[in-house]
Order: sequence, then C-alpha cells, then structure tokens
Amino acid sequence: MKILVCISHVPDTTSKINFVNGDSEFDTNGVQYVINPNDEFGLTRAIWFQEQQGATVTVVNVGGPETEPTLRKALAIGANEAIRVNATPTDGFFVAKQLAEVIKNGGYDVIIAGKESLDYNGGMVPGMIAGILGYNFLNSCTSLTVDGTSVKAVREIDGGKETVATTLPLIIGGQKGLVEEKDLRIPNMRGIMTARTKALTILEPVDATVNTKAVKFEKPAPKSAVKLIAADNLDELINLLHNEAKVI
Repeated sequence: MKILVCISHVPDTTSKINFVNGDSEFDTNGVQYVINPNDEFGLTRAIWFQEQQGATVTVVNVGGPETEPTLRKALAIGANEAIRVNATPTDGFFVAKQLAEVIKNGGYDVIIAGKESLDYNGGMVPGMIAGILGYNFLNSCTSLTVDGTSVKAVREIDGGKETVATTLPLIIGGQKGLVEEKDLRIPNMRGIMTARTKALTILEPVDATVNTKAVKFEKPAPKSAVKLIAADNLDELINLLHNEAKVI
C-alpha cells in the first residue's frame, strides 16, 4: 500500500501574529514553523500502517525551500521519502492542482491530508483534490482501517459520528482521533540522522489558475477591561448585559 501524506508548513500556534504591507501580508519574521497539527495526526496514522501493514509513506508539501525543515521532520518521524513542489501556495485551488498532479503520477492508494490547516483554515484542499481526480473522499475522519482495497472509516458529523465503508483509492481529511495526542511521534536522534539520507524530491509546479488572493487581514479586537459587579447587585448586572454587552 502506498500512502501519501500532505503536509502544511504552518506557524506554531504559540507564535505572535502580525501583518505588513497595509495588513495584506503575513509577517514571517521571528515565526517558528511546524507540521500542521491535523497533518501530524495523519502522518502518525500512516506510520502505523507502515509498521503494521508494510505500507510505504511519502510526504508532500507545496512551498519554497523554507519548508524543507518541516519535511525533514516528517522524514525523521518515519516517512520513507518526501516531495516538495517548488511553488508558493497562493490559494487552495492552486495547491490542490499541484497535489493532484503528484498523486496522479505516483499511483498512491491512500492520500491523507488534514481536514484544514491551522493558518488560513480554508478546509478545501482535500475535497478539491478528490474532485479533480474523481477519487473517493471522506472528511473529518477520526478512524481508518484498510484491508486490501476495502476501507472502513469513522468521521465526525453534527451531533455524532458516522461509520462508512468505501474502497481505494481514497482521500481523507483527517483530524485528532486518527491518533491521539499521546501517540504523536517525537523524532529521536536516530530518526534525525536517518532523515538526512532519505530522498527529498523537488518538482516544478504545473500551470494552475490562482482564483483568490488575500486583500486584507484583521486581528480580533483586544479584550476590553473586566467590570466587576457586586454579587447582590443583580439590577446592575442585568443592565450591563442588556445595554452594554447586548447578550440579553
């Protein structure tokens, strides 16, 4: 079984976020980047298939040379090889076109992507890839088992979970539940050293239309000062909730 894990290179969630050029561009200065958390759950599940069922695991990213440390970390965790499409990930459709081309040429059975990246939260790339290629697709996937070409999966739906059966080839949008946080792998020294010798292939992008662009970013308004009301002053509390907070 050949598994492709799509990796997004995203800012660490503890990073302080700023924008430049009239709030039209993200300021990357001083920002630490990591594997997108939803993708890391998928990568860990792929390594499980590697260890239990002899699968080969390839990781892929659309980005410039600055994303290679993130790919090397994925290799250190256990992926067999990595691919970087040498292009700026301008929008979801552009990224989906690049990944679809890699998938088409690589003959992968299972493609695992995070249901969304934690930078722009678009949540559209896995579904777009499936639409381009005509592959089966499951989003918000929390459990995945593969037996030959048969697949059983569980995904989150409003108010519960749904168990489905499908067949390969398959694209999933994964999230926490594919593995738990305690099961995530931390690269050890042997893995880091081995990652240096694993193949990292650089591909040039295919032509694709860029359909969207960021016009302006806006950070949430800072939290206002807290007003403390005496426990026995219910009239004042109701007045503030009704006239100032406007929640009742």
